[in-house]
Amino acid sequence: MGAADICTARPTNGERVRSVVAAAGSLTVVTDRHACELAGLHSLDERGRLCLRVPDECALAAEVALAPRGIVAALLKFTDIAPTAVRERVRARVTLSGWLAPTGPVSGTPGTDVRLDFAHAELVTATGAVTVGLDELTLAEADPLAVHEADMLTHLVDVHSDEVALLTRLVDPRLMRGVLRVLPLSMDRYGITLRCERADAYHDVRLPFPTPLSDAAEAGDRVRTLLAAATLPGA
Repeated sequence: MGAADICTARPTNGERVRSVVAAAGSLTVVTDRHACELAGLHSLDERGRLCLRVPDECALAAEVALAPRGIVAALLKFTDIAPTAVRERVRARVTLSGWLAPTGPVSGTPGTDVRLDFAHAELVTATGAVTVGLDELTLAEADPLAVHEADMLTHLVDVHSDEVALLTRLVDPRLMRGVLRVLPLSMDRYGITLRCERADAYHDVRLPFPTPLSDAAEAGDRVRTLLAAATLPGA
């Protein structure tokens, strides 16, 4: 494994969108009439459709109930924030556009259930903005680590900071000149990304796993493989 390897296999844009949505704890819903924040009230069903529970006291519930033909054009906005205390913690922003339609009340529970019928998604990262179409989004799946990544990275920093330091041995020494702090920025099934911070700048380095993982339970083994490579002579 080379010192400054860049993983050629990365999540697709559709997978990135799915992962951000799956891991997000909250979102902003914007319609022609209202904007509201909903925390812990969205999910993806077995067909990959986004479903929302709208509280009865939220103006959006009335807007959906009174909408012509029962649908409301809407933007759903998600922000992907790094779980570790890196500089510039926003990793991505996702905006889903489409139409909200009621799926019917759930007996005995407050609120209105609605689903979003996708039109398209916009993914904004440090490299720019891209549009993700309906077909790509429908076929994509969230990364296996999406809902576990935050706990894994904070555990790595809080309990195994020495291992983070060891991983830097896999980074080209030229990229480490002047670096004052290194923290894990992200991890997906293909690898882990480190953020290397200087006094007035930073850059990210990708460390690929030998093979992609298919389940979150495999993440520990993949990280240990990288750590083993970092201890080899000449690493």
